[in-house]
Amino acid sequence: MLNIKKSCRSLLIGLICVSAFSCKKDFLENTDKTRLTDETQWASEGNADIYLNDIYGSLCNKWNDPENLDNFTDDNDAGFYWPSWSWRQGIVGPSVEEGMPMDNRGFDPNATTYASWDAVYTKARRCNLFIEKLREHADNFSPEWMDQRIDEARFLRAFFYTDLWLHLGGIPIITDVLDRKSDDESKIYNKRNSFEETVSFLTTQLDSIVNNGYLAVKYHNGDANAGRATLGAALMLKGWIELYAASPAFNDAVPAVGSNPDGVAGYGNYEEQRWAAAAATFKQFMDNYGGEYDLYPDIADIWLADNEYHQEVIWDRQVVPDITEVSSSPFGTYNMASAFGTYGGPVYVNGVYYTWGNYDPTQELVDQFCMANGKLITDPASGYDPQDPYVGREQRFYDFIVYDGAHYEMDWMEHADTIYTRIDKVNPSDNQIDFGSDDVGNTGYYFKKRLDPTVVPGGYESGQNYIYYRYAEVLLGYAEAQNEAVGPDASVYNAVNKIRARSGLPDLPAGLNKDQMRAAIRRERRIEFCFEDKRFYDLIRWKDAMNLLNKDRHGMMITNTSPNDNSGKWVYTPVPLNHPHVFTQKMYLNPVPQSVIDQNPNIIQNPGY
Repeated sequence: MLNIKKSCRSLLIGLICVSAFSCKKDFLENTDKTRLTDETQWASEGNADIYLNDIYGSLCNKWNDPENLDNFTDDNDAGFYWPSWSWRQGIVGPSVEEGMPMDNRGFDPNATTYASWDAVYTKARRCNLFIEKLREHADNFSPEWMDQRIDEARFLRAFFYTDLWLHLGGIPIITDVLDRKSDDESKIYNKRNSFEETVSFLTTQLDSIVNNGYLAVKYHNGDANAGRATLGAALMLKGWIELYAASPAFNDAVPAVGSNPDGVAGYGNYEEQRWAAAAATFKQFMDNYGGEYDLYPDIADIWLADNEYHQEVIWDRQVVPDITEVSSSPFGTYNMASAFGTYGGPVYVNGVYYTWGNYDPTQELVDQFCMANGKLITDPASGYDPQDPYVGREQRFYDFIVYDGAHYEMDWMEHADTIYTRIDKVNPSDNQIDFGSDDVGNTGYYFKKRLDPTVVPGGYESGQNYIYYRYAEVLLGYAEAQNEAVGPDASVYNAVNKIRARSGLPDLPAGLNKDQMRAAIRRERRIEFCFEDKRFYDLIRWKDAMNLLNKDRHGMMITNTSPNDNSGKWVYTPVPLNHPHVFTQKMYLNPVPQSVIDQNPNIIQNPGY
């Protein structure tokens, strides 16, 4: 598989309905790929690759969701016109948004299908069919190629199932190709596997892939197979599943949702060993793959297209600039390019409207960035001045957040701009905080993390790959699991301090107890992974959502004590956003869509729905 972005952009345009992920020259040397029959599809490795590459093409391009998962958290405040607005008022049910509150397909049919029952099982069925057909036609393939491709399909199936499990708990595990015409009802109408059974299946599959060793440990920029599944991706996914499952929402006698019918919502007991298992997996990653993976030196440049597949990238989804309206997805026409820059960042730059302003960091998030000396802003010795709050903060603050008075300069801009969100009657700014009346930010902040600095916002022009997992998650995943299983030993400090050192922060203070270390790790996760679609899952698994998502969030209002001439002082006042926020216990899991319940009498609904 040639790297799509380096080798075959023009071929992709010509064969766009054939494959989103492969452009080998032999695709043109055989049967017309747009007219493949079942017989010719499996007649050669090249033909069979087309089918698998289309499965890769169904990986969610989350860049193109104008409402990413951070809209469902306390880190972001978005407009009232998005589905998350209803969800944040507690309006969720089996028939609301078709029972899939995170599946917003209006802009790109394949951007948000990760939480969709029908989409996940469509993808899983294609993986099952691919595996079945390869085994049926084994004589047409070399053993080495077949071993690798089957493990790629097994990984993809586990990845798809994991996404649904994160939102629903136990799900039906289907590994065969079902046929309504020939299979009896006992095989067609599957029950939901328990939470524990689902975890066991996923981790066993991934462990098998790692132990087989058929896949590469990692691909690098320019490698022909960059974008395919790797051993690193399989082991990272296993560790993430174990970390999630070991967390308080599920690793307890009573799961977060309050009841546990058929064991679908959690384990039904607490075992410390579950934390230890997650720690062991992440340690295995560091010990075995540490030579291939590491932190990238400059966190601001992690997502640049020119830097793709660097040492921190574990698993990503390839993106191609300017390629839109690909028709090979079973979910409709989608885009290979990224429009992320259209949705976030400052709305006005140098007086011109560019973005929708969807991603507005809350004051609650901003307050988590510590000072450059490593101290929290609540520490009297930190040097923090609430009336000069943007001076002396840690480097990630300046890399991620656009604040009042921030210097803003991207490669695509003719000249730099200064972004003002203050309320200024003398020199009014287009980006002045407006508390939700239009696209301009509600909170007094924008973000710039992950924005493509080379592309003018406003279209599907960015080619930055969407990174699902990066090495920082191995370090912080290990630190969290090891702290829970053993306590804050030296290895926990080493993992967290490596993250801090990249941003120029001093080491954590010595002598922290388990609770203090837990708080430190959670803060590091919140800052390090903000606006990467991670915070939602952390709030759920830590069982913090009931507490944190029932509170109003805040923005920063900046006014002058002499507003008519600005001769006074600028005053910084955190103000409530006055937006409704309701999170009820049942919302720790999504509902099973009513259409699924109607079709399959053996599927039970999640508690509370």
